[in-house]
Amino acid sequence: MADAIPPGVTNPAGRKAALAAIVLSRLGLALGVICIAAGIVSGLGARLELWHFRIGFTILQWATFGAFAVIVLSAIGGILAWRMHLRAARTAGLLGLLLGVAGASPPLYQYYLATHVPAIHDISTDTANPPQFVAVLPLRKKDDNSLAPDAEATAMQLSAFPDLQPVLVAAAPQQALHRAELAARAMGWDIVAVDPQAGRIEATATTLLFGFKDDVVIRVAPQAAGGSRIDVRSASRVGRSDLGVNARRIRAYIKEFNTTG
Repeated sequence: MADAIPPGVTNPAGRKAALAAIVLSRLGLALGVICIAAGIVSGLGARLELWHFRIGFTILQWATFGAFAVIVLSAIGGILAWRMHLRAARTAGLLGLLLGVAGASPPLYQYYLATHVPAIHDISTDTANPPQFVAVLPLRKKDDNSLAPDAEATAMQLSAFPDLQPVLVAAAPQQALHRAELAARAMGWDIVAVDPQAGRIEATATTLLFGFKDDVVIRVAPQAAGGSRIDVRSASRVGRSDLGVNARRIRAYIKEFNTTG
């Protein structure tokens, strides 16, 4: 991908504009590749425990700032290249612009979520008597988020996610537990324990990029009128806010449960 200053451009201002178009377009494209790579590496390094996730967040933050610079450089370079009929520079500018948008969009979306969902990290379909974790407790570190009841967090959940309710089915508890286990495995979680006596399933979900661990417990209990009640709880091990991940996970699980035969 190479451009040369058009032979017909002889005046100094025109030659400077053409040179600027080539330089800015190529610089934007190169920086865009670096920012995308940095964004990916920031999470993978944390997932592989090469550095603390907060360091990964810092790398991601700077990659986002870089992505904004990429958008500016590529836009200016691309416009100049279009005016100067520099095809290669125009293509580089367009590619750089796409990389800049791709690099900036996910963090901006995360920021949007952070400002539109409550800063909580423990969600349950039964806020009065949430299912309790047992088997996953040894897997959690002592400085992980507390699993103790939090009245303020409960109030925020009820306000933000009123749709998260227990699932009621006509099946007997044993059948409902089997169905609940199938749905949990279909979610791709790591199943930690299945306790038929307690009617409890415990699992751990791992996020794709940073590898954050969120624990899930499913409780299947008989109803007095017959059938079973299924409650789901999802709690993040780290982070004050889960950005709505646990609520979305519970919704996805309930949908999977309802479609599981």
